[in-house]
Amino acid sequence: MISDIVALRAFYSSLLGHLAERSIAMALSAIWSKSTSERFVGLGYTLPWLDRFGADAERTFAFMPAMQGAVPWPSGKPSATALVFEEELPLPDASVDRVLMVHALEHVENPQQALLEIWRVLAPGGRLIIAVPNRRGMWARFEHTPFGTGRPYSRAQLAEALREANFTATAWGDALHFPPSERRFVLRLHQLLEQAGRRFWPIFSGVLVVEAEKRLYQGLPVAARASRRVFVPVLSPQGATRVGGLRRTGSRNGGKG
Repeated sequence: MISDIVALRAFYSSLLGHLAERSIAMALSAIWSKSTSERFVGLGYTLPWLDRFGADAERTFAFMPAMQGAVPWPSGKPSATALVFEEELPLPDASVDRVLMVHALEHVENPQQALLEIWRVLAPGGRLIIAVPNRRGMWARFEHTPFGTGRPYSRAQLAEALREANFTATAWGDALHFPPSERRFVLRLHQLLEQAGRRFWPIFSGVLVVEAEKRLYQGLPVAARASRRVFVPVLSPQGATRVGGLRRTGSRNGGKG
């Protein structure tokens, strides 16, 4: 099950979504180093954090997976949004300095290939920051939030996936220590529960956050691609086909050939 753009926007417009956004932002802030000259890409659904962490970047792009859908960003300015396939990013080699992945890795068809593609577009010493549902956490067990969809990861699984794609994990964090309940009394206590969870049960957090650096001292195999996927507009005319020497069209024209 994949959360589409409509469900994601609706969740982050809710009170529970606002609290989740704040918790993840705190975890990102703990490992985020500011830079005024970097090229920054958000991959997945990263809009809640792009304004906060991309304000100091030289340029910022919002890449949204084809299966998820896309919306224009930023509001009131020329759009910096692109609809992409995670395994074939429309960027040249070593062209960006930092990539943030949220609501992305747990949904891709081939996680290793997606990470290798990010390795390709990152500049030497580039940073990859990933936020994924924690396999041990409570949020991965309930489907009324986007963190209950896709493939959750344990810390060991995430570290292994990064290692295989030639990344070195440099910092770890966690978020969403309060339960994913929409009940008002639980939401009112979320700050107390978040602080207690961060102190006493961090291994059961709802989200794992990791920052990884691109390694350069080891070569990566490059797989030849026989074909590339393309976007086809839903309502584009597909033309007529011929069957048995006769031309078939979308209608019978009142029964006449």
